[in-house]
Amino acid sequence: MSNQMCYCSYHTSQPCARKVPIFASLNDEELQKIVSLIIQKKYAKGSPICREGEPLDNLFLINKGKVKIFRNSADGKEQILYILAEGDFFGERNLLLKQKLAEYHAETMEDTLVCMINRQDCRKLLLQHPSISIKIMEELCERLDKMENLLSSISPRDTDNRICLMLLEFLKKYGKRQPDGEIIIDLPLSREEMASYIGVTRETVSRKLSALKEAGIIDIIGNKKLRVINEQALEDACQLL
Repeated sequence: MSNQMCYCSYHTSQPCARKVPIFASLNDEELQKIVSLIIQKKYAKGSPICREGEPLDNLFLINKGKVKIFRNSADGKEQILYILAEGDFFGERNLLLKQKLAEYHAETMEDTLVCMINRQDCRKLLLQHPSISIKIMEELCERLDKMENLLSSISPRDTDNRICLMLLEFLKKYGKRQPDGEIIIDLPLSREEMASYIGVTRETVSRKLSALKEAGIIDIIGNKKLRVINEQALEDACQLL
């Protein structure tokens, strides 16, 4: 792991902070000020960024790579809460609620570059630029919606629905639409990790994926890719319409 000041001011003629949605409304001059506050750290795959119970005094922005946010249950099993990728952030609760300790573990899923802004600087930014606060609140609302959807399908008979909701989440975040209209998803999780993410067994995940494939809704490409053949049918299977 290494850390350095963020001097990468421009990528393709735009400030690197531009890739972070919460800064989308700022102009280049304002973004440059933010860049001057950022410290970057590089983490190898599988490295902890923070652990539950440790001090957490920064807002963390994912510049490149993927990070999983998780807790350990009483029986020692890992429960994945969120998968974060480029442009995502975490640590906002400690800024908004003045919490000092992390309530979860954060660990890289691949080689990852993280940008950090300390508590004091970040709170000043929130006061100077209300649009940043609004973007953070919008993201928190989306995360709350995800949790509410998961809770609403918490009974054993609704496990299939949880899997469909997860696939739609991955489609939105990682899907790449092809010229023929189909969508390729680079899956961020293994089958076992998917099961941890939504609180079901690995066998249940595999069974449902096979059923969706047999129905002509998806196609499975190896262990790390899915092709969504019929997006509407996947939404219908999710009981969203």
